[in-house]
Amino acid sequence: MTHTLSLPIPTSVGSIDQYIQFANRIPLLTEQEEKTYAHRLHDDGDVEAARALVLSHLRLVVAIARGYLGYGLPHADLIQEGNLGLMKAVKRFDPRRGVRLVSFAIHWIKAEIHEYILKNARLVKVATTKAQRKLFFNLRSLKKDRNALSPDDVSAVAAQLGVKPEEVVEMETRLGGQDVPLDGGRDDDDEHFAPIAYLRDPAAEPSELLANAEQAQLQSDGLVNAMAALDERSRHIISARWLTGDDGKAATLHELADEYGVSAERIRQIEAKALKQMRGELAALA
Repeated sequence: MTHTLSLPIPTSVGSIDQYIQFANRIPLLTEQEEKTYAHRLHDDGDVEAARALVLSHLRLVVAIARGYLGYGLPHADLIQEGNLGLMKAVKRFDPRRGVRLVSFAIHWIKAEIHEYILKNARLVKVATTKAQRKLFFNLRSLKKDRNALSPDDVSAVAAQLGVKPEEVVEMETRLGGQDVPLDGGRDDDDEHFAPIAYLRDPAAEPSELLANAEQAQLQSDGLVNAMAALDERSRHIISARWLTGDDGKAATLHELADEYGVSAERIRQIEAKALKQMRGELAALA
């Protein structure tokens, strides 16, 4: 006879640390207990059995989610998405297959977290293919240290993951970006200045607002003129790279390289030259 998990799911907790403590206090199931609960769910649709299976594996979600903290998303959100994957795994788990739930659930938990990161991470959404997703989630572990990849390392990673070297370089650049906290944390040091300390008041005086509006109009007109001064290829590259469409996606260097039949480095050079020309046009309005 199996024991019944008596711990309720808390409706609210004071902190993520308290939730983690709660998850770690829930007893693990033995293999026989797990099979019994799984059969009750699979054969009879027993909701309490499903609850027991989910609760006993919350600590697994916590552990997996901790491995994705480097993507700039809150640990609590990662755990929540992982819990959704766990519930999907429990629903689909068949005890007759002879595997433990933990082995079966890992795939579903990671898949749900991966999908959440791709949709919500601060990074520009470049992982659009299966190979790029694999690159996105494996590049950190493949790097030997925090230094930039050497050309040989880039080639090795590209070959291992089945992507282009240009994609490895671009992904490494984007993964290397860091967010700047607005409030800088709770630091009482007088020499510590976070952005919140020096951001200007949005309620500026009317004369300054008018001057800013006029300047913005001049820059907008200047941008149109600067774009018009570019050749057709440069204009298309700048538009594709900087002026995203309704889907919110900007073209990557390798995508434009494939379109024009040149290297990604050549596209970068054309982009840099066009931006320099446009800055010259806009500087005249300053």
